[in-house]
Amino acid sequence: MIQADSNTQPHPTSDAVQGFSQQFVGYEALAAQLLPWAVDAKSTDGAHDLAHIARVWMNAKRIAEVEGADLEVLVAAVILHDCVAVEKSSPLRSQASHLAAERATAILTGLGWCKDRCALVAHAIEAHSFSAGIAPQTQEACIVQDADRLDAIGLIGVARCFYTAGRMQSQLYDVADPKAVQRELQDKAFALDHFPSKLLKLSENFRTGHGAALAKQRHRLLKDFYDGFLSEVVIPHF
Repeated sequence: MIQADSNTQPHPTSDAVQGFSQQFVGYEALAAQLLPWAVDAKSTDGAHDLAHIARVWMNAKRIAEVEGADLEVLVAAVILHDCVAVEKSSPLRSQASHLAAERATAILTGLGWCKDRCALVAHAIEAHSFSAGIAPQTQEACIVQDADRLDAIGLIGVARCFYTAGRMQSQLYDVADPKAVQRELQDKAFALDHFPSKLLKLSENFRTGHGAALAKQRHRLLKDFYDGFLSEVVIPHF
């Protein structure tokens, strides 16, 4: 089990991390403090890396500009939301956001944050995860959840889906039944099955108005890809 405590140490900083902090306009100093902890040192997952954090922040900022939010809490939650890495194939996967919330609390406490502010960040982190099934109770938690899910749909979502399938050694699709008409969906075995089993459902459950509008646009791209893919692999009946 991964433990979060006062001895939690950051990763060595890099030029990439230092440059990235400039994207958090108005909160550059906070970002510079937190980014060394942003990605678990044990992680090799390119779908949950600094680039993912950059995209989630871009999404969160766009939503917050319309909906409003406590930006300090939002910055901390976005940067630390994946600070503990748990592989999708792990039995601990549903606990990943809880473990990240615990570690984030330890990190922020060590930086002098009060208990109440730490709790706001921890809740936003814990509630962002699809597999955790926790309903967000604050504006910041709603935005982090929406921002993270936006990165799972659209064309970025397509890329991340097939990247993750490759890491998990899944097949692209079931050649005998690509649409899963006569079988159960098996998204751990077939990358394409992840579209109807999860990705194509995500746009229905966004928490903010602006997030939902952005999701609708990306869902259309996701559905077009899925339909186009099927058109290339399903043998037509004449």
